[in-house]
This record gives sequence, C-alpha cells and structure tokens, in this order.
Amino acid sequence: MRRREFISLLGFAVAAGPVAARAQQAEQTRRIGVLINAYDPDGQAGVTAFNQALQQLGWTAGRHVQIDIRWRQNDEDLDRKYAAELLALAPDVFLASGSKSVAALKRVTRTVPIVFVTVADPVGGGFVESLARPAGNVTGFMLYEYSFSGKWLELLKEIVPHLARVAVLRDASNRAGIGEFAVIQSVASSLGVEVRAVDTTDTGEIERSLATLARSPNVGMVVAPNATIATYLDAIVALAARYKLPAVYGFRPPVVAGGLISYGPNRVEPYRRAAEYVDRILKGENPGDMPVQAPTKYEMIVNLKTAKALGLTIPPSVLARADEVIE
Repeated sequence: MRRREFISLLGFAVAAGPVAARAQQAEQTRRIGVLINAYDPDGQAGVTAFNQALQQLGWTAGRHVQIDIRWRQNDEDLDRKYAAELLALAPDVFLASGSKSVAALKRVTRTVPIVFVTVADPVGGGFVESLARPAGNVTGFMLYEYSFSGKWLELLKEIVPHLARVAVLRDASNRAGIGEFAVIQSVASSLGVEVRAVDTTDTGEIERSLATLARSPNVGMVVAPNATIATYLDAIVALAARYKLPAVYGFRPPVVAGGLISYGPNRVEPYRRAAEYVDRILKGENPGDMPVQAPTKYEMIVNLKTAKALGLTIPPSVLARADEVIE
C-alpha cells in the first residue's frame, strides 16, 4: 500500500471511530427501575401510559430501555427488599409511585435519580428541598396541594345541604393525611360541619367507625386518596353502600365501583409527564435542577345510580361541572 493511501485510510478510521462509538452508545440499552403500589387502582394504566410516552420519545422497551417493575404491598420489609433488588439491577433512573415507594428507594440510594408520581407532600416528606429546586436525586409530579382537600368537603356539602357530620378516612402514619385533615377541619367550621378523623388501620376499625357514624342523621364521608386506603378500597365502597353514607373520593376508580362522586387530579397523566423527566435524565440532565410539578388536569366523576340509591338528587351545578356521569 502506498504511503499516501495508508495515511488517507488512517484518517478515515480516526474520523469514523467517534461516529461509530456514538452510534453504539445511542443503541445502548438503558435501565429503568419502577416501584409502584400494587393496590393502586390506576397503577397498571399508569405504567402503560409511561411506556407509551417513553416510546413516543424514542425509548422502545426491550431495545433502548429495560424496564424492571416491582409491585409493593404496603409492607415495609418487602418495600426494602424490592428497592434493594431494583438497585442491584444497576438502573439509570427510578420511577416511584407514592411516598412509600420514594422513601424505600431513598433508603437504598442517594445518587440514582428518582422520578416520582402521586406524592402529596414531597417537601414535608423530606424528598426534596423545595418544589422549585429539589437539589438532590429526587424530583417528580405532586398528587395535589393540601389546600385542594378542602374542596372535597365543599362538594359533599353542595350535594347534601343538610350535612352535619363527616368522617374523614385517612392514614395517620402518612404526613399528607395529617395535613389534609387539617385543611378539611379549617373548611368545616365555615360550612357548619363537624368532622372526625377515621384512621384506616384495618377493615374492622373502619366498619366500627362508619357504623357509629351512620346512627346519626345528615352524615357523610370524605375518602382521601393514599396507599393505605387503596388497600381497603373495595371494603370502603361496600360499607358506604351498606350504611347509606354519601361519600366523596379523591380519585375515579371508587366511583366506577359504586361510590357517589370523586374529584381530583387525573392519576394516569403524571405517568406520561414522568416519562418526559426520565427522558431528560437519561440524556444527562440533573434531577435536582428539574422542578417538582403540580397537576394540570382535574376530573369530577358522578355516579347517578348511587345517588338514586342514597335518595339524593345531584344539583345541576355539580352535573354541569362533571367530566363523566355514570348512569
């Protein structure tokens, strides 16, 4: 080979090397660990939406990304086990659903990025320093702000004008549950309603509390959305029907199952938005610089069959605001 030809060939190889390396890197499979509550009625739909949004962003599961999922069971020991298993798979980023999932992952890593969905109080929970600038390895999408929880009681009072006493089902071990109840209490006085917290420790405790409540006239129930309540959701809807308690829920599935009305953020949409954050992190952005975002879409669902069974007439003002009416 002539010297001039050899130099030209060498130059081509040097120039082509970085291009080939970049192409290989672009095809490198990245890894996403997902920890999600098995009792979340929107969980499966959320994961599907997350996968679809990732694909639209150019990340095809099985080719560009490997997604490893663990479905947590509201068991702290099992949560720690699943978090450790996911970390051992060397993920590039985590997707976490709910405060308990984030807490479990934070216990095993302070460096791998975590994008969360459906967390009510990320600052109070110690996950981020501030909503505008999270600063650590965690960011994501809030469930809603505490002030929103007062709207549940206002809506129930609008449907049941003579409402006098309301049970608020909550998880007392969850910081968000305490904050939500405080807001509902502050609204209750202006509405002339007495509220009482019912801690969701087990179905027996829930049933005893609701049976006692049902002995009084003009009563109702607010069911705040959280991981513990999701565990007992079927039982809560059944008890509300048995004791003829008008109840407002913070998310759609209980109303589809026979609950009266729900008002809250669309719980699938945050998964789609989370895919955008995961995409940016996989491309090199720092989660600590990505602000925590609030919901952008709220929905009201009304079950007219349940209203009829309870002897209630849903006001036209409520029906006009409803996104979905089940007849």
